[in-house]
Amino acid sequence: MNNTDFSSLGLHVDLVKNILSLGYSKMTPIQAQTLPDILKGSDVIGEGKTGSGKTAAFSLGILNKLDVKNFRIQSLVLCPTRELADQVASEVRKIGRTIHNIKVLSLCGGAPFGPQKGSLKHGAHIIVGTPGCILEHINKGNLALSYVSMFVLDEADRMLDMGFQPAVSSIVKHLPTNRQTLLFTATFSDDATVISSKIMKDPKIIRA
Repeated sequence: MNNTDFSSLGLHVDLVKNILSLGYSKMTPIQAQTLPDILKGSDVIGEGKTGSGKTAAFSLGILNKLDVKNFRIQSLVLCPTRELADQVASEVRKIGRTIHNIKVLSLCGGAPFGPQKGSLKHGAHIIVGTPGCILEHINKGNLALSYVSMFVLDEADRMLDMGFQPAVSSIVKHLPTNRQTLLFTATFSDDATVISSKIMKDPKIIRA
């Protein structure tokens, strides 16, 4: 066993079996460097190019921490676009497919609002969505985030370039202060530095 084996991390056995069955034979550098700190509960900033395996890294962190019997929203992932949010939600479902009765809900702009509101009434464990849509659901009383223990900003550089910083800051006000926060980005810009200083606690900065 070496430090690129998923089995070296102390993940739930079913998660390890599933990711191996999906073809994840070894951890990528971003996974090997961020997952130990993610699993310890630390705030983490991970910088790595697209396709480096960032989504699987934070998905494993979310799923390993999940209490599936507690049918409340435990994790929130923000993405800059609907396309990316749908990809992330699909990846989380795929990696978590051995977890019985897990519910992952995607909330994105450009999709009908009514069905999203209906889905929220039925509950979820993990929410993946775009900042504007998430904030709208919060403001309309459809979405409560008081039980979120893990908050993820995916492709944070793109999100800030698209002008989502005010929406992200507003969403953070509705999150518990004792959460774990992860920020993944292709480039760690000055804007990302500013927002991370406001929403993260002594984050581990990892560049892969």
